[in-house]
Amino acid sequence: MANIIEKAAEKKLAQGRPVTMQDYIKKMEPAIAKALPSVITPERFTRITLSALSTNTKLQECSPQSFLGAMMTAAQLGLEPNTPLGQAYLIPYRNHGQMECQFQLGYKGLIDLCYRSGEVTTVQAQTVYENDIFEYELGLENKLRHVPARTERGAPSYFYAVFKTKSGGYGFEVMSVEDVRAHAQRYSKSYGSGPWQTNFEEMAKKTVLKRVLKYAPMKTEFVRALSADESIKTHIDPDMLSEPNETYIEAEGTAVNEETGEVIEVNKDA
Repeated sequence: MANIIEKAAEKKLAQGRPVTMQDYIKKMEPAIAKALPSVITPERFTRITLSALSTNTKLQECSPQSFLGAMMTAAQLGLEPNTPLGQAYLIPYRNHGQMECQFQLGYKGLIDLCYRSGEVTTVQAQTVYENDIFEYELGLENKLRHVPARTERGAPSYFYAVFKTKSGGYGFEVMSVEDVRAHAQRYSKSYGSGPWQTNFEEMAKKTVLKRVLKYAPMKTEFVRALSADESIKTHIDPDMLSEPNETYIEAEGTAVNEETGEVIEVNKDA
């Protein structure tokens, strides 16, 4: 698959025609069909990808390698990108000074992957509004109580996520709106655009879900899928999850935690 882009370009140039992103997608159809799990058909996935291109023209400015890498990552995970389902997103993103396409997991896509793993019986994230009754305690006997207000719930104040395993184990995580914004501004280079700006509540739920799932007994394949979040990949491989994240971190004094994918501060005095 590594030569698909070059071969598609050569064919179009030989015909005297410009190469479009749609041409590349057409050339990738056999690979898409092989990558997709049974939860989505190749025809539907191709239509969704073409629709994403026509809806967001900035995606057409991305390098073909990065767009196809993000597309194939979504295909391998069986998630529909850039649809109202909110499973995944293809985000135009300036990386190394050029426009590239970043793959992002959506809140509902993360939920879907959790249930597919077979390790949990319940996983959910909720928004707490100002007028809701909300109490939680940490310690040896954790407690969480949320009673939504019947009317006029007010603005969001907290987000929380919970999981329950087949064996009866459980866990929860709570973040305030301020916590979520600070986390996103620190760790997500795409905070200023995309779903963080158009669908903040769902991205906040995804953030708190990712935190709580660190304590859930998930299989290795789920952890690999989670590592693809907010990644740019320009090499097309049958196993896209094995390809490294090429997102460039510009901030000085920072590094990427290879295990979690988070940006961490580097202590220069150490």
